[in-house]
Amino acid sequence: MSKVGIIAYGTIPFTTEDDKIESILHKSTNELFQKNPNIEKKDIDAVLVSTNNNSKYLSPVLSEMSGIQPKIAHSIESLCNSGTNSIVSAYSYISSGLADLVLVSGAERYDSPGQILEWDNSRGEFKHPVFWASIFSKSYKREFGISDEQLAVVSVKNHKQAKENPNAVSKKTYTVEDVMNSKILTDDLRLLNCSRPCTGSASILLASEEMTKKFAEVPVWISGIGQKTTSAGFTKNVSLSSMESTKLAGQHALKMANRSNSEIDVMEIHDAFSVCEPMALESLGFTKPGKGMNLIKNVHETDDFKINPRGGLIGTGHPLGATGISQTIEIVQQLQNSAANRQTDNASVGLIHNMSAASTSSTVLVLEK
Repeated sequence: MSKVGIIAYGTIPFTTEDDKIESILHKSTNELFQKNPNIEKKDIDAVLVSTNNNSKYLSPVLSEMSGIQPKIAHSIESLCNSGTNSIVSAYSYISSGLADLVLVSGAERYDSPGQILEWDNSRGEFKHPVFWASIFSKSYKREFGISDEQLAVVSVKNHKQAKENPNAVSKKTYTVEDVMNSKILTDDLRLLNCSRPCTGSASILLASEEMTKKFAEVPVWISGIGQKTTSAGFTKNVSLSSMESTKLAGQHALKMANRSNSEIDVMEIHDAFSVCEPMALESLGFTKPGKGMNLIKNVHETDDFKINPRGGLIGTGHPLGATGISQTIEIVQQLQNSAANRQTDNASVGLIHNMSAASTSSTVLVLEK
């Protein structure tokens, strides 16, 4: 199987503005081409759009707006891990020989209908993600003796790190007390425990091995992919204090990359809510069950940007279709040593964890230079 690389990217600041989905898609795509004038649009074989916006025919629309006439053009929707699923699709087109250059562009508006899974009647009136996050939080705290104050450190760390990310929606830093005193949403969840829906877009260009070597000064390769869907309704989860789909997707990605957890230098973890970060770290095998907060507390207190350097979803914002792509761009920047004040030391292998709907589906990517 030929190697697949990432050769270019474009992203725009995440905001709460009322821009049209077509416009924000075009902005990040346009930035990608402006930053890489040596890449010709006529060479783009496929355009994939990641969104939950319910807009029609977005991939051909984006192609026309950008001056591209691709062989393959379509949209991909999978709630919060639409972005990484789109990257996996692009990888598949290239590795199969159907394409050499694939543009993946993701976008969402702050008012996207994609936040709520109407199909899942088992949730009754509790359809909003806040409710599964509250159940996760209660279950996790009870099983491992974790306090609300301990979980608040996730939000404190990620807002602190987002301050070094010019594209993040958060511009403030908070203390544990600030998190604890923020608006109470449920018994187990406060406002600052949550990521924010926002308007944003991110685009990335994947290439065959030959094209990567031709265009990339510092090639970054996709060496591992893991995807696992266990269900759609979160009540089918094996546990409410761990993430089965994340565990399996992580194992598959690391096995494909021939890497171990100890070789991962930097990672993007899907922290849709505070409790998701330690749960994901544990399910991915970076710590033992119940010990994720120890690792998070340590990297926070030592100002180590190893976990969620861009500020995570909590600090950066969570435009569903763009999130997985934005996470991937961050790891590319880390491996290319171009992450400015967020830069981790000597990063050569990175991991992206992106999930949907109470970890009923997870995607894990391993990148290396």
